[in-house]
Amino acid sequence: MIRLFKVKEQQRELAEANGGKHVNKQTAGQLRLNKDITELNLPKSCSIIFPNGKDDLMNFEVSIKPDEGYYTGGKFKFSFQLSAIYPHEAPKVKCMTKLYHPNIDLEGNVCLNVLREDWKPVLNINTIIYGLYHLFTEPNHEDPLNHDAAEVLRDNPKEFANNVRRAMSGGYVGETCFSRCK
Repeated sequence: MIRLFKVKEQQRELAEANGGKHVNKQTAGQLRLNKDITELNLPKSCSIIFPNGKDDLMNFEVSIKPDEGYYTGGKFKFSFQLSAIYPHEAPKVKCMTKLYHPNIDLEGNVCLNVLREDWKPVLNINTIIYGLYHLFTEPNHEDPLNHDAAEVLRDNPKEFANNVRRAMSGGYVGETCFSRCK
C-alpha cells in the first residue's frame, strides 16, 4: 500500500530540500483522497492501481473480478477521475471493458446512484467500489443504460445469462462484438 499520510511533514521536508522554497500544497480533494485510500477495505475480488504513479493519485483504475452472479469469472476495469473539489463532486467513473450489462452502456458509462443523484461528500471511494461490485452480483433492469440488456434480464433471465457468457467469451450479442474478458 502506498503511504500517503503525513502530508505536511513531507511538504516541510521537500521545502527544506529545495532550500526553503515553498512547495505546492495539496488540494482538499487530494487530502481527502489520501484519507480514502488509507481506509480502503476492498473485497478480495477488487484491486486498485495508480497507472501514473504516486504523483497522480486523482486518476486511478479499479479491477473487479466477480465471484458470484452472472459475471463470475470475468475481469472488468474501471477508470476513476477525481476533481480538485472531491468529495463535493462525485468521481467520474468509466468502465474500460466493453460488456453486456443493463447498467453499463457500450461506451462505458455507468448507471450507479451514488455517482449521480445520491452522491454526498460523506461517501468515499470504498462506497463506489462496493456499488460497482454490486452491479455485477445484482444487475438492475429498472434503471438501465443498456435498454436491450435490461429488457432481456427482465423478460428472460436464462437468455440474459447466455448473452453475458457469450459476450464475456468474446462473441457477438446481436450486432455487437465483445472482447474476451475472462
